[in-house]
Amino acid sequence: MQYENNRSINLFIAGIFILLFAGACCTHVFAAEPTVIITDYKVTPSVLAPEGYGTIQVTLKNTASSASLRESSGVSVSGEFQTTKSTDIPAIIDSVSLMGGEIRVIDGSYHHFGAIGPGQSLDVTFSIQAPKKEGLYFPEVWVEINGGKNVRYPVPVNVNTAQYVMQSPTLVIYKELPESINPGESFPVVLIIRNAGEIRASDIVLSTATSTTSLGSKGPNTLTIEPLNGGENRTVTLEFITDRFVAVGLQKVLLAFDYKLPDGTARHQEETIEVPIMGKAELGFVSVDTTPRRVTAGTPFDLTIRIENTGTGEAKQVTAVIDLPMTGNRQSFIGKIKPNNDAPALFMLDGGSGGTYEYHVTVTYTDDLGTHTVVFPMSLQVTPEDYTGTIVLVVIIVLVAGFIAYRYWYLPKKNGNGALPWVKRNSK
Repeated sequence: MQYENNRSINLFIAGIFILLFAGACCTHVFAAEPTVIITDYKVTPSVLAPEGYGTIQVTLKNTASSASLRESSGVSVSGEFQTTKSTDIPAIIDSVSLMGGEIRVIDGSYHHFGAIGPGQSLDVTFSIQAPKKEGLYFPEVWVEINGGKNVRYPVPVNVNTAQYVMQSPTLVIYKELPESINPGESFPVVLIIRNAGEIRASDIVLSTATSTTSLGSKGPNTLTIEPLNGGENRTVTLEFITDRFVAVGLQKVLLAFDYKLPDGTARHQEETIEVPIMGKAELGFVSVDTTPRRVTAGTPFDLTIRIENTGTGEAKQVTAVIDLPMTGNRQSFIGKIKPNNDAPALFMLDGGSGGTYEYHVTVTYTDDLGTHTVVFPMSLQVTPEDYTGTIVLVVIIVLVAGFIAYRYWYLPKKNGNGALPWVKRNSK
């Protein structure tokens, strides 16, 4: 009898030990219970027409970023786990539905929806039809969670009601900038920012970005603007700079406005500034040459004037005219001269009398800014005709003629026989 009592006590103690060991071998630890919330919604279009169709999109998120289950396979002598296994705990969603009320739900019931892992988000879209009556409606999104708290979330739907649209802050941007900017120049842009809504827009941040490295902001690319109540204006001046290599045409400056509603909802708005880059041609003359190099009176010659474009735009339809009082071709058509290039204007003239001629070269051209005319004063030296050779020849001819006349006419007439005077004296 005592033996049986002892045996029962031993079995009882052994059972308790086994239960304690089993509890130590399998321990569950929960870091956080999974919870689902709706973080955002979007109604498309934002304002529905009566009996019009649209969609509602909501974002579901599992807020438990590290919910997990950990279990051990045994206990060491020191009492610590020998092996550990961790498993993420997802949020199990039984169904997601849209309860429309007066809003007709075309497609809005998802049964046996599935699971969302810790920290993950998922978008759900419902198709709806607006009622005939205008107004603001609040259909509810119902989320049934297995083992968790169910979610009820009303979504505002505007059916052709302007009152609720105008109450939301709307930034209207007016832009003022020069009609044209020459490459290499700086220019200002004046922004007039108006809150066309009725409620306050706060934490306004303006960011700028350019479409090319040849165009940039002189100051910081991010500005903070004071809050705007409904109907208020703010004026902001931005300074930009260009280099000489910026492409001619419309260059874009991107503006991004980020602001918050009174309830903390963030809004983002983008605008574009189109900057008119127009090249400006600047013409001057490089050199003046004549062929032959020395112009003499009465001799035809060619006059070449090289014209250079030192500007930032292409000069087109370039024509040069001179007002020299000489006959010949006094007009030259050049055509196009690109920036940092030159071209010759050639004039073929018949010549004139000797002297110094003061004249003008009138150059007409067009560029992106319009038609222009520039006048350059010039001077041309024409050497008078040289008669030195003719005079020497005449003198030689006169001397030869005098000698012949003296020898063959004067002496024979004086001596009678044509002998020289000293010959006559010797013969006596």
